[in-house]
Amino acid sequence: MAFTSAPENGAVPGEPVKRDENSRRGNWGNQIEFVLTSVGYAVGLGNVWRFPYLCYRNGGGAFMFPYFIMLVFCGIPLFFLELSFGQFASLGCLGVWKVSPMFKGEENRGRSGTFEGVEGVGYGMMVVSTYIGIYYNVVICIAFYYFFMSMTNLLPWTYCNNPWNTPDCSGVVGTSRINSSLANATAMAYNLTKRTSPSEEYWKHKVLNISDDIGNFGEVRLPILGCLAVSWVVVFLCLIRGVKSSGKVVYFTATFPYVVLTILFIRGITLDGAIDGIAYYLTPQWQKILDAKVWGDAASQIFYSLGCAWGGLITMASYNKFHNNCYRYKPFHSTQGTPAEYTLHYPLHFTQGNIIISVTNCATSVYAGFVIFSILGFMAHHLGVNVSEVADHGPGLAFVAYPEALTLLPISPLWSLLFFFMLILLGLGTQTLVTAIVDEIGTDWIMRNKTVVTLGVAIVGFLLGVPLTTQAGIYWLLLMDNYAASFSLVIISCIMCICIMYIYGHRNYFKDVEMMLGFPPPIFFRICWRFVSPVIISFILIFTVIQYKPITYNNYIYPNWSLIIGFCMALSSVICIPIYALYKIFRSEGTTFIERLKNSMKPDRNWGPALMEHRTGRYAPAGALGADGGLEVRALKEEPKEEEKEKLDEISLTIQGSNGSTHNPNPNPMA
Repeated sequence: MAFTSAPENGAVPGEPVKRDENSRRGNWGNQIEFVLTSVGYAVGLGNVWRFPYLCYRNGGGAFMFPYFIMLVFCGIPLFFLELSFGQFASLGCLGVWKVSPMFKGEENRGRSGTFEGVEGVGYGMMVVSTYIGIYYNVVICIAFYYFFMSMTNLLPWTYCNNPWNTPDCSGVVGTSRINSSLANATAMAYNLTKRTSPSEEYWKHKVLNISDDIGNFGEVRLPILGCLAVSWVVVFLCLIRGVKSSGKVVYFTATFPYVVLTILFIRGITLDGAIDGIAYYLTPQWQKILDAKVWGDAASQIFYSLGCAWGGLITMASYNKFHNNCYRYKPFHSTQGTPAEYTLHYPLHFTQGNIIISVTNCATSVYAGFVIFSILGFMAHHLGVNVSEVADHGPGLAFVAYPEALTLLPISPLWSLLFFFMLILLGLGTQTLVTAIVDEIGTDWIMRNKTVVTLGVAIVGFLLGVPLTTQAGIYWLLLMDNYAASFSLVIISCIMCICIMYIYGHRNYFKDVEMMLGFPPPIFFRICWRFVSPVIISFILIFTVIQYKPITYNNYIYPNWSLIIGFCMALSSVICIPIYALYKIFRSEGTTFIERLKNSMKPDRNWGPALMEHRTGRYAPAGALGADGGLEVRALKEEPKEEEKEKLDEISLTIQGSNGSTHNPNPNPMA
């Protein structure tokens, strides 16, 4: 083992570390960088911004039951599937689909050996990430706006004496438009209408100045547009540093949000009426649990917040060392040197690592929910309305409830600055990693001109986000969030699971994981991957179609033409998968449809571990297997006669599994 004491890869100066085993792609500096970056990637605006409003919209406790079901039987298993998938091949979300050419583009290798092509599933992941990147940055820019507006002695949403406030405004701090001497005389009048908080009116009338229809764009909100430009500039600056640079800052960005949330949580639960909000949050409304929309939102939120089907998890895991234990503690093996060396150089292996990341993600969502609903309970108590009616049911909930709580803290502008700085970090922590998978396209020209290409991506992203800064922008943001980044994630994850388990072959993949980790996947994951997860997702999709209801924004019902646009956005990320699969079938060799179908499902001949040193067993180069290896291959065969029939002359090793495919290992270890 070659070790160095130089401070490379983010290691502490003077601490011996192993050099990158993949010199072309590089590796994470140590295990904690990968885990914290994964937490930072998974824990983002989806937890603090998206989860509360979906939970609020779907009846509080009614949302929690399907949410946890989806976490256990779909979220955690598919999270581990993506991590192991990317780590095994050391390829990003595009290159890994060499596992099945039916879902992969035409192979084309430039002089650098970089895989290029148009992948079906990989393309779908890129399209979803593009949609999310467009409106995600709009949410980040609103956080920037609130951050800049907090640079004052008095938060502008504290009182009701501003030009944008209405007579229905009722503030908690100080007095509202009416003075205290008239408060008792007008109390009856206030009870006749719905009273609103200053934070809600600031959001609706000052920040958005919302129009009455999705087609009525009105004017561009110049302050929001300026903040959108700032947001994309920051993303651009992060991207030109590359993916691995994110590992150096996660020690702060992955922990800071919990400090701020804890402060708001302590303040929230001490407010009058907080218990009512928490009760609404935790008490299931059983009649809503039978609503497919609730289950659909729970499924989409699990995949959205965990990052499944975005492509980021696969890309991040591809920077792990091949034998890194992305599941649990890695036992000592003799090939890792002496036990003392292993203890010294691998001190940070996390027990049940992927489960820790998944549970941390969802626990953060639940924690943020306690913060939000304690504040909503207080607002309902003050305004004299039910918790379900106290605030915006859409994506603006976080920008109403959190600011309201901030006004109740001492030195509120300081805490407001810290909170919205936290939101910005959460957004950028996910956005930069998702967009950075563009590196995986990686032609020679793109890599040489990475800065120019990244700048072009940022400019295009900014221009596409401009309509979302108009007075109708919030309608479009909700439309994109519900269609472009909702069921597309669920469908792509289901297709990925089916492709690996039934087209590549579950026995093939279980052996791949065992070769990489030293043990096969646990029985729970094997059952979920093969049966439970695809069945649950399929049922949710079917019943969501049967019980389909158009989306609404508070009392506004979306017109049919806008829903058609939403469906087109959703289909654009998944329609390419079956279209390309049919194209690949008819382009494959064979005289009958069945023969072409079989040939199109065989893995690419270069599929397998990226480095030659890891191509052992059935992936070993021709002539490298001993007697034991030969016995192992025979044990893995399911249909020996069929495999012998399909074996090519130049290939000497057979891959086990249901597809009966054969592989000629790539002589280039970095391919």
